[in-house]
Amino acid sequence: MTTYRIGEAAELLGVSVDTVRRWVDAGRLTAGRDEHGHRSIAGADLAAFARDTSEEPDPGIRRSSARNRLRGIVTAITRDSVMAQVDIQAGPFRVVSLMSREAVDELGLEVGSTATAVIKSTTVVVERGDDR
Repeated sequence: MTTYRIGEAAELLGVSVDTVRRWVDAGRLTAGRDEHGHRSIAGADLAAFARDTSEEPDPGIRRSSARNRLRGIVTAITRDSVMAQVDIQAGPFRVVSLMSREAVDELGLEVGSTATAVIKSTTVVVERGDDR
């Protein structure tokens, strides 16, 4: 049976090690101890948890038919007179979106702000985070 240490589970889920520990301590995620006394999570349990939590939208998230939502931090914005390139680091993923400069300005995006990349087919939609 495949098992994962807390750090591996955190990486796969895209959260911090502390978050996984809190979930285990709260009983949301089942973990045992390996032969060295380290917490380990059965692969089947981790897969079920990942599937179940993917269906729990973050509070305040708008409902959409798009399933892939990557929340991250804006790391770069390159603007010209009409278009803009927005780079978002969402966990281990770098997402780059090309959009109108007007849309970037209206969303109030700036380097350091949070944003969510909403991916539907070949289109990436960027929504401003709630950190204003």
